[in-house]
Amino acid sequence: MRITVVGGGAWGTALASHVARAGLPVRIWIREPDVAAAVNEKHENPVYLPGVELPELRATSRLGDALADAEAVFVVVPSEFCRGVYGEAGRIAPPEAVFVSATKGLEVDTLRRMTEVAAAEAPGRTLAVLSGPSFALEVGKGLPTAVVVASADHGLAESVQRALATRAFRVYSSEDVVGVELAGALKNVIAIAAGIVDGLGYGHNILAALITRGLVEITRLAVALGARPDTLSGLAGLGDLVLTCTGSLSRNRTVGQRLGYGMSLADAAAGIHPEGVRTTLAACALAERTGIEMPIAREMRAVLYEGKAPREALDELMLRSLKRE
Repeated sequence: MRITVVGGGAWGTALASHVARAGLPVRIWIREPDVAAAVNEKHENPVYLPGVELPELRATSRLGDALADAEAVFVVVPSEFCRGVYGEAGRIAPPEAVFVSATKGLEVDTLRRMTEVAAAEAPGRTLAVLSGPSFALEVGKGLPTAVVVASADHGLAESVQRALATRAFRVYSSEDVVGVELAGALKNVIAIAAGIVDGLGYGHNILAALITRGLVEITRLAVALGARPDTLSGLAGLGDLVLTCTGSLSRNRTVGQRLGYGMSLADAAAGIHPEGVRTTLAACALAERTGIEMPIAREMRAVLYEGKAPREALDELMLRSLKRE
């Protein structure tokens, strides 16, 4: 399988590196020509994955060159840029190339998942999604990781599964595209709350409760939108949620932590790209549209967009009316 990775950030670079180590031909499109040159010449992405020695990669800043002869196109760009990328890639990629989304986010204006965006902008393409607990730095270093690939075309999911699987990269397959995508996007909202808990010094007890109740919220909304409940207890759901809420490499947790320290959102998000900030708006809008209760997401929206103090938001969650579990 000839693979092209579209996106030269940390996760795109790490994914392309894994594909190369798996012995598959791979190209990576990186928007910045100087970063692409560094990947080719120095075997390092000095901007997005510094300090990690990369295998031989063919990097280019020309999308047409990157997509030439591709059989599978992995799109790994921030959610707000996916529509444009899918539109352009859909026009120039080989007709038989399949598209695999590795972006964990939702489109705020339309509330669409990334494969829905891909279907609209690149109609007729066979689609899949790759998600799960996978920090880019650890994948880039070749540390053991397990993920899931989902597609309505289970044959495609199994094909990608076989192509990517190695001793250090275990891949499961699924047909639940809705569940895998929503889990990957919504866990970032809970991770911001988890960071706030840490920044406020509230301890491990409430963090465990937050993760548990966060999973309830995610599952409630995802199932209402067509996901399978078991997907949310798997790698794409519980696995990614635990990693993102507890790991120091989590960008969304870092933003929440900084907010808990008293920083403004602009300062807290400086230098990183936390998908969860935008996803919080989409999550709340989806919850309101479907009549689903998501109190953690609602309080995060108040903190991020309405000026509510993080401590006040956490206190209100604790003081909500008592309920049965």
